[in-house]
Amino acid sequence: MPIVDQLSLGPLGTNCYLVRSSESAEVAVVVDPSGPVVEIQRELDERGARCVAILITHGHYDHVLGVADLAETTGAPVYMAERERMLLEEPARFTPPDVDVRPWTPDVLLQGDETLDLAGISFQVASVPGHSPAHLAYAIDGALLSGDVLFEGSVGRTDIRGADWPTLLASIAMLIERYPGETVVYPGHGPATRLGVELERNPFLDTLRAAPRG
Repeated sequence: MPIVDQLSLGPLGTNCYLVRSSESAEVAVVVDPSGPVVEIQRELDERGARCVAILITHGHYDHVLGVADLAETTGAPVYMAERERMLLEEPARFTPPDVDVRPWTPDVLLQGDETLDLAGISFQVASVPGHSPAHLAYAIDGALLSGDVLFEGSVGRTDIRGADWPTLLASIAMLIERYPGETVVYPGHGPATRLGVELERNPFLDTLRAAPRG
């Protein structure tokens, strides 16, 4: 199973992840650089790793705060959903006036269902809209980087622009159907959990628990 280090960064305590293969730990994929590049780079340096790719789960400002600086500093390509590229390319249109996000043009645009071979790790891209229109999750061996779709005991907000509750619930149902219950979920906020635990206990998933399975 890959090595996943969690950093809580930025004004909303958003999770940024450093993902490395145990066989090539000197290179890392950074998922959702959500804070100052100096903090991310310090963590990389402490692990003797360099960033070779940047993955974005969705374009909300708290998940892309450090994208431009990290990409500029490391030269790493940026991967994100094509339908949310404007959130990174024109962030001033979508962020609060007191938040400064540097615009950046992503290098690789994703739809979902791609396989990305990065830093010795295979990332399976899953389209999981609902919290945002083109939200992506990234599955690796035994784990899922879920962004703001699913949290420990909670789910992504659907009371914001571009969000939709039935769509979010369908996305979570797809993840539960596709991946084993022991899959570790690394969310965009808060601690890691497991898919099976959330299906069993998460109060927002009552309808999924009641649905016939198999």
